[in-house]
Amino acid sequence: MFHQLKNIDTAFRYIRTFSIAVIVGNMLLAGFCYFQSYRLAGKVQGKIYVLYGDKVIEAFADDRKNYLPVEARAHVRDFHRLFFTLDPDERLIQSNIAKAMYLADASARGKYQSLKESGFYTSVISGNVSQRIEIDSVSVDFNTRPYPFRCYATLQIRRPTSITTRSLVTEGYLQDAKPTDNNSHGFLILNWSIIKNEDLNVINR
Repeated sequence: MFHQLKNIDTAFRYIRTFSIAVIVGNMLLAGFCYFQSYRLAGKVQGKIYVLYGDKVIEAFADDRKNYLPVEARAHVRDFHRLFFTLDPDERLIQSNIAKAMYLADASARGKYQSLKESGFYTSVISGNVSQRIEIDSVSVDFNTRPYPFRCYATLQIRRPTSITTRSLVTEGYLQDAKPTDNNSHGFLILNWSIIKNEDLNVINR
């Protein structure tokens, strides 16, 4: 009788140990499945599928901060190319300036109005002048907002009688803005100013 009771007690302990092991195992398995599901959901949210014709193309979403320096410098470069690239064609000048105005605040428009009133663009057209800009470097400080920037560039001004090379340095601030068709990088240049614009050399033709 006592032997039988001992066997029952031992069997009960085995069953209890087995039950606890099964419960703990199920909890670990459930936790693992939840963790994997969470990771998979995160990966799926980072994917975008684009329908191109009869094909499905997978794209990936990423945090903008990973590309912030590249986008900021590209915005500054685009603005300066549009503002300073000139040809003796009034429509082309107006088109470039109009595009540049979407990328900056009233400080850029004020500079344009000042140049226009001084007859600068008229002299470009009448003098058959072409101007090109080469961006040497763009530095942006991302430690403060709006982001201060400085642009170093070289201007080449081609006249029928000479070619002038000028050193150009500008500065301002970059403010975050909503990307649009006219402002794809999603920035706005604030308080833009030219701090250096002087001749480096002149070559007579």
